[in-house]
Amino acid sequence: MKIKSRLTSFLFIVGLALGMSAQQGPNQAFWVHEDQVKPSMMNEYEKTSKELVEACKSNNISDINWTVASMNDGTYLSITPIKGMSDIENMNFNDLREKMGDESFSKIFEDFDKCYDKHGDYVTILIPNLSYMPDGLSTSTPGQNYRVWHRMDVSPANVQKFQAKMKELKDMFASKNSKLPYRVYRSGFGNMGDSFVAVLSAKDAMDYDSRSTENQKLLGEEGDKLFDELFDYVDAYSVKRGGMRPDLSYQPAGEANNNAKD
Repeated sequence: MKIKSRLTSFLFIVGLALGMSAQQGPNQAFWVHEDQVKPSMMNEYEKTSKELVEACKSNNISDINWTVASMNDGTYLSITPIKGMSDIENMNFNDLREKMGDESFSKIFEDFDKCYDKHGDYVTILIPNLSYMPDGLSTSTPGQNYRVWHRMDVSPANVQKFQAKMKELKDMFASKNSKLPYRVYRSGFGNMGDSFVAVLSAKDAMDYDSRSTENQKLLGEEGDKLFDELFDYVDAYSVKRGGMRPDLSYQPAGEANNNAKD
């Protein structure tokens, strides 16, 4: 989680014009903390995560929030929307430490440290003009906490060509009235290289596989051809599955529920 990293000052910021929200602005940035949890420590990690959430709730902490997604390879993402540097600077656990006391507070993060050898922070940016959500762009998908992440790494020389093909793909989905919406994110500050991730939501694995198969039939040979052209500009491709984890997420009392958001 982004927990431990919030204990120190962050220097991550995106040099882009950011909108107020995914629905209102041209781009929305998200601050992500990624933990690569050891297979043998996943239960302990989730136990500690729930202890942190409960500590924040019982102490009525209001200056931090995060939404968690877990992947099937043991990767956990803690996600917080940001508008600028002040958001990152102002989000910390100082209030929780003061209310819990140093010893109890420190133990939580010591327990986290046992669960992984690698973790880090970066910014990712939601790109509305490459995302296909005909009912309105939103990272909130009530009743659809299942997630599939399609990651595509692209060399700098091919970024513009890749984006043009992604726009063609979006237009094709729209013209054929596809029932498989997706959101596209681009790597931001704190990442090496350029990558794009298409995130799809579903009720469960069966729902996703069924709709994906139907969409492939809908797009037909025209779709196959466009995907082939798109992947001409992709250097590496990977797919991960998982879902949103409301039980590991924290939103201060009174804020909108963020449980199903990317």
